[in-house]
Amino acid sequence: MKTLFLNPPSFDGFDGGAGSRYQARREIRSFWYPTWLAQVAALVPDSKLIDAPARGLSLEDIAPMGANYQLAVLYASAPTFHSDIAMAEALKRANPDLMIGFVGALSAVDPERPLKASAVIDFAARHEFDFTIKEIAEGRPLAEVDGITWRNGTEIVHNRDRAIIHDMDELPPVAPVYHRDLVIEDYFIGYLKHPYMSLYTGRGCRSKCSFCLWPQTIGGRTYRTRSVAKVAEEVALMRQLFPQVKEFFFDDDTFTDDTPRAEAIARELGRLGVTWSCTAKPNVPYETLKVMRDNGLRLLLVGYESGVQDILNNIRKGTRVDIMRRFTADCHRLGIIIHGTFILGLPGETRQTIEDTITFAKDINPRTLQVSLAAPYPGTELYAQAEANNWFTVGDLVRNDGRQLAALEYPGLPAKEIFDSVARFYKEFYFRPGKIAEICGEMLGDWDMAKRRLREGVEFLNFLNRRRAA
Repeated sequence: MKTLFLNPPSFDGFDGGAGSRYQARREIRSFWYPTWLAQVAALVPDSKLIDAPARGLSLEDIAPMGANYQLAVLYASAPTFHSDIAMAEALKRANPDLMIGFVGALSAVDPERPLKASAVIDFAARHEFDFTIKEIAEGRPLAEVDGITWRNGTEIVHNRDRAIIHDMDELPPVAPVYHRDLVIEDYFIGYLKHPYMSLYTGRGCRSKCSFCLWPQTIGGRTYRTRSVAKVAEEVALMRQLFPQVKEFFFDDDTFTDDTPRAEAIARELGRLGVTWSCTAKPNVPYETLKVMRDNGLRLLLVGYESGVQDILNNIRKGTRVDIMRRFTADCHRLGIIIHGTFILGLPGETRQTIEDTITFAKDINPRTLQVSLAAPYPGTELYAQAEANNWFTVGDLVRNDGRQLAALEYPGLPAKEIFDSVARFYKEFYFRPGKIAEICGEMLGDWDMAKRRLREGVEFLNFLNRRRAA
């Protein structure tokens, strides 16, 4: 079937479900690549991938396209569910014969919800959906497709689960899909060089973090990886197709989970002479960091989450504050830049733990940071805990403009205080003389970076002003 893969329009500037772990409008304009959709699109010949948020496309822009396809696969997320349904219904009005399916984390854990929400949804794919969608696009009857929940007249049917992919080399490269369907200059991430390119070298994560979305919904707890040779081959292809790319980013849940493999990939990338960055848990040994640095590593995206050991234990982070400090000092010593991510409002949060985490962040001093509110996505352990303990304050994860809400509160710590602490965290971290001097020094050495930081600075101040108004 002629197939449309769609990351649907939602809120203006919303960095959504097809690639972003935190599905929200960020402090500065940011877009991750729709990697999950690109991967399955690579399996379906002559398909089309549209990333509506990154392109600035509206429902009205896309709805008429329904007439051109036989199958539409939409990546739906919890924060955008209502607009995702509206998009599906608009496509169906344009083409009553169009088959429509939902994929993504929400469909993985609650596949009946989209089918009950609208009669136009024919199926929802559960968990890992690459070969599920390939079979449907090839015309296999829905009754014979593993891993879906589908509509059979008035009945909702759950087919048996699909086995997870163990040989990740079965999946084709996403580079040709990016080249065919995306404008890579649309994709901005504040801490990565522009234009950048993002890809997965594996799926799943060995860690047991209670809040993390992909491992608990799609990827699983086993780190399944592509071979070192295949990773190097795809990066070489991307460099050929996109000579303007300044940085490659490996967006695995935790790229450094397998340190011998990380070192082997680094050495291959060193031979290619590319600049690259990746995700990391804050416990990578110095020797591995040095091998990666010596072979082109520029930056690590590091999930610290909190500077308080009790909270790290509560979320099953699997590391210690002293180890995180040592790891960060090692990165500083080696000249590896860190973008640190923190979450406020996790189980055990108090006024004092917020202060302690802010102090910790200033002490370890990553180059840049991101502060998020705890987001209890359906299907995660955090969501189940919040329901069981009556921590929820609102039913939605984002406001009507796509920005995060404080969805949880605790005895003695209301949601408003958690929400307000995000802006205070940012101010205390960035509005320090040393940090301002550091950023100015970076700008003085690179005019393109200077222009970018000035734009991001204006966006960031607007973000703080909007939070104050909210």
